[in-house]
Amino acid sequence: MNRYKLIISYDGTKYYGWQGQKELPSVAATLESSFQKVFHHAISIRGASRTDAGVHALGQVATFKTELAIDTEQLKHAWNNRLHSDIVIRSIEQVALDHNIYANIAHKTYYYHFFLERPLPFLKNFGWYLDKPVDIEKLKTGLQTFVGTHDFKSFCSSEDTRENTIRTIESIQVTYIKRFGVYRIAVTGPAFLRHMIRRIVGAALTVAYQHNTPISALKEALEKKNPVQILPNAPAHGLLLYKIKYRNHHEQK
Repeated sequence: MNRYKLIISYDGTKYYGWQGQKELPSVAATLESSFQKVFHHAISIRGASRTDAGVHALGQVATFKTELAIDTEQLKHAWNNRLHSDIVIRSIEQVALDHNIYANIAHKTYYYHFFLERPLPFLKNFGWYLDKPVDIEKLKTGLQTFVGTHDFKSFCSSEDTRENTIRTIESIQVTYIKRFGVYRIAVTGPAFLRHMIRRIVGAALTVAYQHNTPISALKEALEKKNPVQILPNAPAHGLLLYKIKYRNHHEQK
């Protein structure tokens, strides 16, 4: 038996998330199906992060086991040739059979992109277009409310049934990429709840364009520990899994 680790990029627009869904296209199921078509062998792929429907990835980490022993470059080339252009396997390496992609994660970095001017057509599926004035300095200040260790029960999906909703955000940074006319919110932390980043971004942007709503509203919402609240989710298509870094420093290329 052999185990392989993959780094995968994908445009999540037409997929119902990473995880397999009954009768609905998912990234993992597409990878499994294409592998079977090429190599006539069934596999089960596990991803280090379960991105939701419509969410994209530059550096998803995944692993699978197979009895087949194939040169990694040949494996990557043949598999990529079978995949649709919205999924690309960036690298494949053979790892130890007991390799665990969920262990030793130092942190994950997600990007959320948004536009304040109408985006170019080939960018529109990768960022949220807000046709309203946003106070960027207020946004930056508001987002710092979430840095540190907090109970994020107010900022996760009401369907997330995990009892422990305490998470740590190491940093949140906002930058403007002039070339593409897009703002990028980079959020880094070891683990996140379902919809957590989208709810944080949606809430902070709402406060930043509603000039009569104080930044303190974000702290008040955080302290209420109530997932049912009026501050909205940011749309899924603006979110991108950028990188997963491991403590052993063997992170994706």
